Amino acid sequence: MTVVAVLAEPPREGLVLSELAETTPLTEAETAELYEAMFRDTISAIHRSGGELLVNYRPEESIPAAHQQDIAPEAELRAIVADTIDDVGSVRFEPQVGSTYAARVGNTVTHLLREEGAQSVAAVPGTAPLMVRSVIDTAAMRLRTNEVVLGPSLDGRVYYAGFTEPIDFTDGYDAPALETLSQRASDAELDTDFLAMQPVVERGADLETLIPQLRARFTAERIVPTYTASFVYDYGLVVAETDGERSIVIDRSSVDESSS
Repeated sequence: MTVVAVLAEPPREGLVLSELAETTPLTEAETAELYEAMFRDTISAIHRSGGELLVNYRPEESIPAAHQQDIAPEAELRAIVADTIDDVGSVRFEPQVGSTYAARVGNTVTHLLREEGAQSVAAVPGTAPLMVRSVIDTAAMRLRTNEVVLGPSLDGRVYYAGFTEPIDFTDGYDAPALETLSQRASDAELDTDFLAMQPVVERGADLETLIPQLRARFTAERIVPTYTASFVYDYGLVVAETDGERSIVIDRSSVDESSS
């Protein structure tokens, strides 16, 4: 069984997806809502898969003072998990340790493999809502014959990084992370396999890629990430092209009507 660690932050306004708020018509409050929706879809997919769900949360002391609140991040995320899946007792919660994203991933993966004897460990950001159960199970199968499995995303990022053996994680997520992690695996003489490409939603271009895929899947009556798709449809998010330029358009009337 693969332990799938979701490196999560509490969905607080201005703390999460700040670049997305800067590069789309969405406000910081709305991007925080989208972050929570994608997190819910991520933990739902992992819970339904053959993997073991670990919520690797950001501790309060590592959060900038402007975004600290009375409720602890663990309690905040536990409440979301309990509201999303039935068997919250099977979910592990552990604080992130490390000063950088690469260090936090490395500490989690290495500890679970070496100290707890996990057969395989994967790290995911929780912002790749198309990472459905079948993708997680496919990755787990590939980890049986490869020491490293990576899920490529736009601009050389990764939405899934699975390991059966630790690598040198120092600056391992330096851009392009896909190439950097692959090189570290090669340096350790480990075999690497790859999943299909999917968007990690962190900036406007990512959301422009995701929206048409969600709408196309919905039209074709294929599986969609429930919470993220609901956000897209409730807010009337569409990608429009004007004079050769693509942009995200929001029909805010649908939001106003639903809140009235």
